[in-house]
Amino acid sequence: MITQQYARWLWWLPVLLLVQACSSDPGPATSPASSGYSAEGKASFYGSRHHGRKTASGERFDKNALTAAHKTLPFGSRVRVVNLRNRQSVVVRINDRGPYARGRIIDLSEQAARQLNMIRDGVVPVRLELLE
Repeated sequence: MITQQYARWLWWLPVLLLVQACSSDPGPATSPASSGYSAEGKASFYGSRHHGRKTASGERFDKNALTAAHKTLPFGSRVRVVNLRNRQSVVVRINDRGPYARGRIIDLSEQAARQLNMIRDGVVPVRLELLE
């Protein structure tokens, strides 16, 4: 027979195991910023309609600055963007979140899009390289 004291211990065991499992540190997470991030996909740009509005980082969007929106890279990250159609490149600073259009990996300011010669096309294939 199980004694009453032993039965109480068995009841608490699953609770203690659950608490311990939820509180354990899984170790450092691998983020794009810590792994020599590079990616290929489609880029678009945004300009006049958003000019002067606040970005996710809190600063005002300037269509004439070399900035961009990315879903996960930390604000302030510098990224080289290469237009894979013409091999032109530009370095931008991440200051916003997005893009939210399916299949796109970065939204560029109008000035960055001009330097990549992509204004006419609107959406182009690019390669991103996180700079240290």
